[in-house]
Amino acid sequence: MKKAPRRRPSKSAKKPKGDAHLLGLGLDNDDGHKRITQAEQFTIVGGSEETHGRMTETVIKTFETLKQRGKHLQTVEPQELAEIIHKSTPR
Repeated sequence: MKKAPRRRPSKSAKKPKGDAHLLGLGLDNDDGHKRITQAEQFTIVGGSEETHGRMTETVIKTFETLKQRGKHLQTVEPQELAEIIHKSTPR
């Protein structure tokens, strides 16, 4: 009797493994200051004072939106996360 071939679950059906972490990297710093802002699920490094502040504000708003939607960084789809980040970026 032949065994049925084992099916692999699709990538979308897999549970995410490990921790998720956002990293923001600012490259426009020319004043010599070393700026680092860390939290449990994100790290912002570098940038001018303005850029660093904008990145930090964006990430904080992103996590607020995720919380409102009842989602976690580990489980949100990349496309949805990109949309949230775009909408959370100060203009």
